[in-house]
Amino acid sequence: MSEGRIDIDPESAARDLAALVLTVVELLRQLMERQAVRRFDQGDLTDAQTEQVGRTLMLLDQRMDELCGRHGLSRADLNLDLGPLGSLLPYE
Repeated sequence: MSEGRIDIDPESAARDLAALVLTVVELLRQLMERQAVRRFDQGDLTDAQTEQVGRTLMLLDQRMDELCGRHGLSRADLNLDLGPLGSLLPYE
């Protein structure tokens, strides 16, 4: 009985891991954004809170662009096809 070897390219593995982590972060970012919009629409936020949430979400969006660029990924690379359920990350 011979054992098969799996050749793993370290660069490819690192990029795939970065893509997985950034996918989870992007999913959470989009969920936070939707929650903020929902709270804004319901009038649950003060003007100061609205401003702070808006700035925070914009900064997080910029950081995501930076991290994707650093790892040679686009936002589209983070999306997963879930078959009949559609894609994981809805983009407007």
